[in-house]
Amino acid sequence: MTPGLPLVIINPAAGGGEAGRSWAAAAATVRSHFGPYQCAFTEREGDAARLAEEEARAGRRFIISFGGDGTISEVARGILRSRAEAELGVLPQGTGADFLRTLGIPSRLADAARTLRCGQSRKIDVGQVFYTRPDGTTESRYFINSASFGLSGEVAARTNRVHRANGRHLFGGTLAYATHTVKAAMAFVPPAVWIQIGTDAARRLSVTQVSVNNGKFFGGGMKIAPGASLIDGHLDLVIVRKLSFGRILADGPRIYTGTHLSLPEVDHSRVESVSARPVSEGTTIDLEVDGETPGTLPARFQVWPQALIVRTPLNTN
Repeated sequence: MTPGLPLVIINPAAGGGEAGRSWAAAAATVRSHFGPYQCAFTEREGDAARLAEEEARAGRRFIISFGGDGTISEVARGILRSRAEAELGVLPQGTGADFLRTLGIPSRLADAARTLRCGQSRKIDVGQVFYTRPDGTTESRYFINSASFGLSGEVAARTNRVHRANGRHLFGGTLAYATHTVKAAMAFVPPAVWIQIGTDAARRLSVTQVSVNNGKFFGGGMKIAPGASLIDGHLDLVIVRKLSFGRILADGPRIYTGTHLSLPEVDHSRVESVSARPVSEGTTIDLEVDGETPGTLPARFQVWPQALIVRTPLNTN
């Protein structure tokens, strides 16, 4: 490959295989509206991160993701691991579009390609989470959009087990995520956790949902953190305390409009770091990180201000 050209990393499994089927037509559109580039295809989970890391270390300065939110996260993770001054670009494709919504990337491919050519390079914040692996060891992972646990962790664990075999990513749009959420909520028991913000005293809470957000959206369009900013040096912590199944059904739709923060059971704060652990030892609480389920609590979340260069539209605030 030629490091001087931009590299497009394509996840052909994104969107239930739609990314692979549509790439031939998409390639011509991208070339017409963006210009020359090279491309590489992923074959398995983790390939996008590996390719991005290798190419950034080899001198590639512009690496573009063509896939869903999971692919974007992997490419960003690879760039961050490389510690090189490579820039992330995003083309819309796949099952999720939450991070694109926050960035303001157009959903039409031709418009997104023009954004890559004519947009501005901006440094944005990223999150990092230290979590517990199944073998009890601690590992860390960068995230660009959100990390969460509670009901979202249950939804992620359930649906990833079902869909991983055929290559589909978890967050298959608003309707799919809402359907999975209702099914998971029927059997969900709010766990008791200790939550500590920075060096403050830990609080014991029974929670339905805890989300640590860099972006505004997650779960296929839920406006979980309506005031979140990618450039403020903070993560938006949203805690939804214990709710009944009936309340989840009644008030859940408010998350899509971002009006849930006014509910008495919802706490919101901007943090630089936060830790969470189960009250009862031996309790398994699944962690969701940019749509994947890499491990469980205990976990610690922190922000890295202006850690990643991203190509965005000129009018992005």
